[in-house]
Amino acid sequence: MSEGIRIKARWDRVAPGLVDEARALPVANISDCMARLTGTGALLRFHRDATMAGPAFTVRVRPGDNLLVHKALDMAQPGDVVVVDAGGDVTNALIGELMVTHARVRGIAGIVIDGAIRDRDELLQINFPVFARAVSHRGPYKDGPGEIGFAISLDGMVVEPGDLIVGDGDGVLAVPRSGVAGVLERARAKQQAEAAQMRRTLDRELDRSWIDKELEAKGCVYLD
Repeated sequence: MSEGIRIKARWDRVAPGLVDEARALPVANISDCMARLTGTGALLRFHRDATMAGPAFTVRVRPGDNLLVHKALDMAQPGDVVVVDAGGDVTNALIGELMVTHARVRGIAGIVIDGAIRDRDELLQINFPVFARAVSHRGPYKDGPGEIGFAISLDGMVVEPGDLIVGDGDGVLAVPRSGVAGVLERARAKQQAEAAQMRRTLDRELDRSWIDKELEAKGCVYLD
């Protein structure tokens, strides 16, 4: 056995029905229903407009090395999101056009990397969900070490295998598998409330009196 390489083959995943529900909700609404304390703002979207939702297929690699990412793309189930903890290092790109195409053909739902990618222009054309920290033209190494199927951290956000991963233009969020149903229920209610507020705004019927009430409660002083 190579020192520092370990692979776990099986774990429980968030239910497919909950994944479908999450795909229809904005990440911002889901985030608001998790006390706005989780998620990462460091990972950017490198596709045009596709939304992403699926169970986390977790990978940890040495910065700049993608050996275990290759293995993950062969192991992941259709619908999984391959989530890679690369330590935030952006010196070397870990994926590019060829690996993303392989993931798409296998039915993987997206790739999230706390590190760098390359072939940005081609990825925009493919429009397969990819989130990463940066772009680098420098290619990766393939030596290991690394691991698959264990808890990882993306920019301080803990991700367990099988957790729900969602992503859109606002960024990436992990929802712990045990609490997904409750979070999505609250997020749906928030989405409905925001839709009602938008209708009142467009009809010029929105009550904005709360702002002055809040300022008064905080002792706001008006000066000439």
